[in-house]
Amino acid sequence: MGQEVDRTRFTDADFARFDARMREELALLHRVADGGGLSRAGFVVGFELEAWLVDHGLVPAPVNDAYLATLADPLVVPELSRFNVELNGTPCGLGGTAFSALAEELEGTWRRCLDVSHRMDAALVMIGILPTIRRSDLTLANVSALRRYAALYEQIMRLRAGRPVQLDIDGDEPLRLANADVMFEAATTSFQVHLQVPAELAVRFYNASLLASAPVLAAATNSPFLFGHRLWHETRVPLFEQAVATDPCDGPERRRVTFGSGWMRESIVEHFDDVVAHFPVLVPHASDDPPERFPHLRFHNGTIWHWNRPLIGFDADGTPHVRIEHRVLPAGPSLLDMVANAAFYVGLASGLGTLSRPPERDLPFDAVRANFLAAARDGLAAEIIWLDGRPRAVRTLLLEELLPIARQGLVEQGVDADESAHWLGIVEQRVRTGITGSVWQRRWIERNGPDFQRLLADYLEHQRSGAPVHEWPA
Repeated sequence: MGQEVDRTRFTDADFARFDARMREELALLHRVADGGGLSRAGFVVGFELEAWLVDHGLVPAPVNDAYLATLADPLVVPELSRFNVELNGTPCGLGGTAFSALAEELEGTWRRCLDVSHRMDAALVMIGILPTIRRSDLTLANVSALRRYAALYEQIMRLRAGRPVQLDIDGDEPLRLANADVMFEAATTSFQVHLQVPAELAVRFYNASLLASAPVLAAATNSPFLFGHRLWHETRVPLFEQAVATDPCDGPERRRVTFGSGWMRESIVEHFDDVVAHFPVLVPHASDDPPERFPHLRFHNGTIWHWNRPLIGFDADGTPHVRIEHRVLPAGPSLLDMVANAAFYVGLASGLGTLSRPPERDLPFDAVRANFLAAARDGLAAEIIWLDGRPRAVRTLLLEELLPIARQGLVEQGVDADESAHWLGIVEQRVRTGITGSVWQRRWIERNGPDFQRLLADYLEHQRSGAPVHEWPA
């Protein structure tokens, strides 16, 4: 869904043509995969970071069109709302000091972004849910000026037959709301890690990414508030899952935002079989690209937001490759925290994905999905079911087993020992102190009361210091 569309209204014939071409491309992908035509090149890591533009009052500033025109940086592009932008990183081969290279580039891009925001009397914030967001900000008037977003929203509401979006999130202060459109989605921002894997390892690494999602998220939560309500440690998860549901009766495995419906068995193409078979086409955007580029299949896959989403991309020589887009992580709290989270995910997925006995043989998929929701709800206080089938305190599991597995996984990927120690050390200290972004925000409100402008002001000050969140003053 990153590409622009030529219109927002479509006919039945448009949907039929798109569906036919998509299925032809799916059949071609089967032949390519069965014939060993997917890339076997080494591991590559990259990222996308969604950020907030806010004004001097620290509320959303819907100015991304003017902001991006002034910035003029190809690595920074629009997001779905006019108060969000997306920063992209240049993918780099995994090994050596890859994560420091990603951090250096991100810091340079971020500083250029901050410079432009300051000149516009605005600020840029990395946080999963902006604590100062108001319901009045989440209207179609604030959709970015791109046809693809208008088309997407219109088609979601078409499938809902005009029924309002219902939000129902439990927590210390439960929140139940209805909205006439899908703009609740614009209240969430994330830090998405892309991991390209050799084709022969794609199934193992995809399953490992599912298994890693709960502990990775538990150590990284940063979205505890929405509209003044204290909800989950990562409220972004239930908010996003409910905001773009096309059918209120869909179970969790058939929502457009989903953890999935089961383990992958033999081929990464199983994912694409599933999205074609079970998810209606939203936007039948026709493409003149050749079938070998899988344009319709890839476009449709971009309208279904799996928390771990397999993607088809292309090597420099045109060979199709497999990437796993790990969408679990929130934006923020600091650049160091986010890159550390990326290193932890990649290391843990690598360690779990190369175990002699595939861990998916020992844990039901439903337990792994329940683990993910428990981590989103309770953060480092969560209990999850691990490979022995017993509930474990996630904080203990992280320190005693999972961080060592991640270290070994990075070693096996050729990451330098000092590099691994630096980035995983940030995660370890966050776990030992118990201070994630969500815990820091909750404690601030407990001490100071529900002054969300002051909360965000203090958060921004600490974010600009560059220190990881476990070092922020309590």
